[in-house]
Amino acid sequence: MTKIKRIGVLTSGGDAPGMNAAIRAVTRKAIYHGLEVYGIRHGYEGMINGWMKQLKSHSVSNIIQRGGTILKTARCKEFMTIAGRKKAHEQLVANEIDAVVVIGGDGSFQGARKMSEEFDIPFVGIPGTIDNDLYGTDYTIGYDTALNTVVGAVDKIRDTASSHNRLFFVEVMGRDAGFLALRSGVACGAEAVLIPEVKTSVNQLKSYLEEGFKRKKSSIIIIVAEGEKEGGAYEIANKVKKDFNEYDVKVTVLGHIQRGGSPSAFDRVTASKLGVAAVDAILDDQKSIMVGIVNNKIVHVPFNKTLKNVKKIDGRLIEISDILSI
Repeated sequence: MTKIKRIGVLTSGGDAPGMNAAIRAVTRKAIYHGLEVYGIRHGYEGMINGWMKQLKSHSVSNIIQRGGTILKTARCKEFMTIAGRKKAHEQLVANEIDAVVVIGGDGSFQGARKMSEEFDIPFVGIPGTIDNDLYGTDYTIGYDTALNTVVGAVDKIRDTASSHNRLFFVEVMGRDAGFLALRSGVACGAEAVLIPEVKTSVNQLKSYLEEGFKRKKSSIIIIVAEGEKEGGAYEIANKVKKDFNEYDVKVTVLGHIQRGGSPSAFDRVTASKLGVAAVDAILDDQKSIMVGIVNNKIVHVPFNKTLKNVKKIDGRLIEISDILSI
């Protein structure tokens, strides 16, 4: 029988819509099983400094629909050091916290894995990032909401692009992964999608644009992931605009609006499932794992596996994007 009596929960790294729904699920699932729950504010920085407060069921009322995170989040350089993690462990011991649920991305899980190894304390991760780039889960919290935000924005951009015969380069988040760019590109009918995983030269893009002009397209939307190797949307636009005077070339960088907003129903349900699963894993004496969803089923993925493996982009979706853009 588990000896866990009190757990901590924190959010770390970039915020993502649905994190509050996960906090709510972790809190109420733990209370349902007679555990105490402490919210750790400002991520690992709060763990180091002891910024912890007990959460009751009413503490997480009316938050499932809110974006951001009520526990706040931060990136903490001190936690990357052994001395910093030692301070964090001392605070966990002082507050009698037996296990921790971490909601975040790969950087957050790296810290959790090290803490679990160095101090033999259970850490369970919930994948929360709009990039959807964590190995071992089909979906991460926040991805669906960010996707809908991008599609809504591009739909509006398409209206003005068609009215003025414009070529729009729209930059979306995805420094190391093109999941958001690719799926949003297909969803909004973009004429081209540039992602880090697929090498596309400026000359190839120019050739494609020339074909589009021959087909007398009234507007062209190109989605660019911010990590595209040819550069960001502004840089790529500058490389091609001098060759296409027929079009008024514009650039829109969606930026942090992709992180905000009320989470979609899909993200709320996903976060709720994963929050419950994280507490179940702790009660089952699991540690140093991420809970994920694969084929609509809960899975446990060791942090080492999540961090060492790279999630692959859907090649079929790339093919579909190319076919439907003619």
